[in-house]
Amino acid sequence: MGTERKKQEESRLYFHGKIFTSDKENLYADAMIVEDGIIRWIGRESQMPEGNCKRYDLEGACVIPGLIDAHMHPMMLADYSRQISALPPEVGSIEELVEKIRERRMRQKPGEWILGWGYDEGKFAEKRSITRYDLDRGCSDAPVSVVRTCGHIRCVNSKALELAGIDRSTPDPEGGEIERDASGEPTGVLKESARNLVTKWMPKDSREDQTVRLVDLGKLLLSQGITAAADMGNLEPGDNLPLFQEAARKGWKQRTAVYRMWEFFKDDLSFDITEEEMDRDNQIFAAGLKLIGDGSVSGCTAWMNRPYCGKNQEYGMPVLTEEQLESAIAFCKEHHCQLSVHAMGTKTIAMAVDRLCREASWMREEIPSVRIEHVTDPDAESIKKAAGHNIAVVTQPIFMYAEVESYQKNLGDEWMKQCYPVKSMLKQGVKLCFSTDAPATAWAVPSDPFSNLKAAVTRKAYDGTDCGRNEAVDIETAVKLYTAEAADIIGFHGIGRLKKGYQADFVILDRNIFQIDPEELDQTNVMAVYIGGNCVYQK
Repeated sequence: MGTERKKQEESRLYFHGKIFTSDKENLYADAMIVEDGIIRWIGRESQMPEGNCKRYDLEGACVIPGLIDAHMHPMMLADYSRQISALPPEVGSIEELVEKIRERRMRQKPGEWILGWGYDEGKFAEKRSITRYDLDRGCSDAPVSVVRTCGHIRCVNSKALELAGIDRSTPDPEGGEIERDASGEPTGVLKESARNLVTKWMPKDSREDQTVRLVDLGKLLLSQGITAAADMGNLEPGDNLPLFQEAARKGWKQRTAVYRMWEFFKDDLSFDITEEEMDRDNQIFAAGLKLIGDGSVSGCTAWMNRPYCGKNQEYGMPVLTEEQLESAIAFCKEHHCQLSVHAMGTKTIAMAVDRLCREASWMREEIPSVRIEHVTDPDAESIKKAAGHNIAVVTQPIFMYAEVESYQKNLGDEWMKQCYPVKSMLKQGVKLCFSTDAPATAWAVPSDPFSNLKAAVTRKAYDGTDCGRNEAVDIETAVKLYTAEAADIIGFHGIGRLKKGYQADFVILDRNIFQIDPEELDQTNVMAVYIGGNCVYQK
């Protein structure tokens, strides 16, 4: 025990680096001293204080703070690892997806569910959505469910509809739609809350299996430089907090803030969040509640103030009731926890901001009481109100980068370029950070931070399409939004910056991302990752 403690408290000097700190008071350094997992000094080696340290030569490498994904769904991402991926390069057409389903059915028992994720009609060769009839061709004697890339829509086959009792007479649930063909028959596409109509009949994994997959996912995230994250809930009932706590005991390394999906807890009179659970000094803590206000742009369910292109006056849909919103506000105020609201469309953003800007801050720390997720197409008044009332924005540059086909089709080029006005929001004083929303985007490795950074800095899609270059930010700003600003918005203590007194969470890269051509950002590799001064990943 004594030897172990002595090793932990050993002073280590990391020198000869190109260190970007995300600390606006000391943005660049070339050396830092770490002791007992904490940064004791950081600056220029020539100004280093005297003392005996074990020396570690960074050999000129670029070093950044550990990346923080402020909005992702690790449990979903881990679960999807065993499902059929409907994304390129695995699948590029509906016919290829049908074949994947057929192959999976041959390996499974009769009646066993076949699950898939990530379909995006814009990436299919056929340029249309899948239906029950497509899935039936892959498998008709067992239920099939494939979740769309946005996570707000699922398509199921006829067997799944039969199991759930969904037919032409089934009414649309509140905040959802059972898509129907011209004759009134369900197509198998279940939008927004309707996607939950089949979950009761879907298989449930054991807690042990979920934990093992989560620990495995943590290793992938470390290889991407992600040292902390916010879990923004699941598409079905369940409490992720104990799962993350168990995963942490078995090897999950990331600091994690857990948000509960209010729709699954609001009617449970026994539901509570304790002070102990909300302790932000814990590796895993309860951060607050999550509400879904509308859908997605790529699925044409984000609630806009103008119709989607070629959609005959379709504006998307609101899915949040006044009762859900008011009860969530009341709970968060009583428990002094954050409220997160998914809002992509102009009308949903305005609805959320207009209501929430009437509230004074209810947090006990200097953390935003409210964070709005995505904020695809805000109007000028919503931006102004968000800035004036400390309503934070958590957005995802990767969306247009990866889903450009759907954005062009549904919005058109000019409208698309106005979306995600990151630079404009920052200029007006909105507190904002970046995230991926993984796995809810059409990208083969959805949690990849470097494609996300490339999207923010170039404002180009993966195919080179201009997505509104006037809203691009420089790489320094982008990294700060992925580190320091993310930490501040979530309320992580002592991470997000390489600064005296902060935890020594840092990432060593194979290139200097502050000097290379931004077009090459997605080629960046993580060479090593440190959490609390300990190396937790090495390439």
